[in-house]
Amino acid sequence: MIFDLDGVLIHSMPLHVRAWERYLEGFGMSCGDMERAMHGKRNSELVRELFGNGLSESVVFEHGAAKERLFRQMLLETDLSVCRVPGLLEFLQRHETTPKAIGSNAEPANIDFVIDRLGLRPYFQAIVDGQQVARPKPFPDVYLKAAGLLRVAPRDCIVFEDSPTGVEAARAAGMRVVGIETTPTQFEGVDLAVKDFFDPELEQWLAAQTVEVH
Repeated sequence: MIFDLDGVLIHSMPLHVRAWERYLEGFGMSCGDMERAMHGKRNSELVRELFGNGLSESVVFEHGAAKERLFRQMLLETDLSVCRVPGLLEFLQRHETTPKAIGSNAEPANIDFVIDRLGLRPYFQAIVDGQQVARPKPFPDVYLKAAGLLRVAPRDCIVFEDSPTGVEAARAAGMRVVGIETTPTQFEGVDLAVKDFFDPELEQWLAAQTVEVH
């Protein structure tokens, strides 16, 4: 099992939206529908949309990094237990013996911060972020690297995603995909879509999955 971070382990979209809004306020800027603008995008893409395409790579990076520092500061002021996607902890405990990884485009500092604050690190044998591969999502590299670290064939992996970009990446990797509907999304190409990890359809579907013998 391979899990995205934002929207799958933690319902962080409202905090990301507010962090971007506060960051833009410092430049006298605003964005009409920030949630829609940012969903499934990398910081570099969003920065260029907001600030213009003529920025240097270093300036684009610093805008994204500054916003993420603000986001982590806001996380410090938040009870993260209420942000954890419902049923997640029970699900991880129930499937404790199944090899698990995190595969996310999120910044490494954000991944470490969230999983340590939520006490989730012991459940995952591998963590892969977009900076560890040549191409982040929607390319399959993140998920293929995670499968490699788990020593599991891609066709025997199940990915949990909340965005079309992530679903595209998982599909390109040749994996099965469960869509987690923490943010209103029109999923295409998922094997199953559930509201959260308490959804009874999830365990029923998992029980019907098979692993190929090689």
